[in-house]
Amino acid sequence: MNATGQAHALFGSGWWQQTMTLFRRELRDSLRDWRILFPIFTMTILFPILMRFATGFLESSFYERWGAEGVTIRLFPLMLLMVGFLPVSISLVIALESFAGERERLSLEPLLAAPLSELQLYLGKTLAALVLPLIAGFTGIAFYLLILPPGARPDSLTLLQAVLLTIGKALVMVSGAVIVSTQTTSVRAANLLASFIVVPMALLLQGESLLILQGWKNVLWYILIFLVVADVMLVRMGLRLFNREELLGREIDELNLRNLWRTFWRHLVWERWFFGFPPERLPRGLRWLSTWTGLYFRDIPRVLRRSWLALTLVLISLLGAVGIGWDFATRFRLPAEYLPLDKITKETFSQASTSTISWLPAFTFWGVLGNNVRSLTLAALLGTFSFGSLAALLLMIPIAIIAYAAFQVAWVGYDPFTFVMTFVMPHGVLELPAAIIATALAVRLGATFIAPPRGMTVGEGWIQALADFVKVFLAVVVPLLAIAAVVEVALTPAIVLAVYGR
Repeated sequence: MNATGQAHALFGSGWWQQTMTLFRRELRDSLRDWRILFPIFTMTILFPILMRFATGFLESSFYERWGAEGVTIRLFPLMLLMVGFLPVSISLVIALESFAGERERLSLEPLLAAPLSELQLYLGKTLAALVLPLIAGFTGIAFYLLILPPGARPDSLTLLQAVLLTIGKALVMVSGAVIVSTQTTSVRAANLLASFIVVPMALLLQGESLLILQGWKNVLWYILIFLVVADVMLVRMGLRLFNREELLGREIDELNLRNLWRTFWRHLVWERWFFGFPPERLPRGLRWLSTWTGLYFRDIPRVLRRSWLALTLVLISLLGAVGIGWDFATRFRLPAEYLPLDKITKETFSQASTSTISWLPAFTFWGVLGNNVRSLTLAALLGTFSFGSLAALLLMIPIAIIAYAAFQVAWVGYDPFTFVMTFVMPHGVLELPAAIIATALAVRLGATFIAPPRGMTVGEGWIQALADFVKVFLAVVVPLLAIAAVVEVALTPAIVLAVYGR
């Protein structure tokens, strides 16, 4: 069978008919359960009325009193987002019980025994769980628009943003909830884990409200792109994790700390090796060398080879950071008097070492080293909960700032190459590779949830990524950062003074 025939067999009319049969069955079951429908559509009607009343009350009793009546104009599009979000979040229970509920109703085995592929099962369940949240969200938005006074209704572009953001959040929440449902054994456990879905979306809604109140509605388009990317990753993650045998074999959600530690330790340790020479034949006083040569010449290169894709993504993101720095530099040029490089003195660095600004680290060895270690550790934590994206973002910020400064000094008459080589590269030649390696391993910590290594579960793949991060961070990153901190505090100021100082 040629490629066209295979594609037709996989996604032909029969394939879609089977998927839609499952979709209709799931939707019919949801529509028959009044305990689901009643709270969804009750809140869909009552919440817009409550928001309309709250907006009118604030306008008459608070904003007019304090002379801020115009704020209500920006509150109306914010309320659109809220009345679309609440019904979607309530409807999340449908997605959470999609597979966990089948297990409790003892209908999971007949469902998995049906002549449907894993893709058909996952797609049919996800589409069925998505329909009611979207209908509820759109109904809430439409009803809110009906009860608004004609002059207060938002423009068509704002309405389009509200509808698309509601769809984006619904897709992300439902996709995440279906994943939770496949990985838990009861609806109760799925509902407890739902907070990891609802809380980030609620925080995102608060961020959107701040943007709307500040009048930065254009930024909402970037949030929409972020939601689309997040949904694609969640769907990929769900398809990768969906497995019939595991669904049938999982009996109870158990956390075995001893097994977790054993798995972590197995990935953390490394073999003794000494350039092909048997370590046991080394003189007794030199056998310790085989531990370090095995770590630095065998194990760490293996970790870096396993992380090649993450390293590539980090390097690409750094190129993007340079582009962002150039874009900001062209739009926000600084006057020449703001960059007095020829007026730098020893007092400039001594004042930096005793800075009283709380969010700036002290320009000392421990201040610089502690700040770098904290930043990269935070990147690993954030990368775990953001599929690695926030880890790369944290490294992009300082690179974008450096690029911005380099372009600025070029436009006021200084040589940008000399600027970078004196201010950045003396310590950056050590600090930047350490940051790139740590960030790539942090990206792996998050990306493992989307695409675990072949032959490993998601948990084991994440534990391997964590062991790799700890190992390389302690053996490579921290030593490089320590040497870079010494250079930054002791050598970089001397080079800067020699080139620019008076």
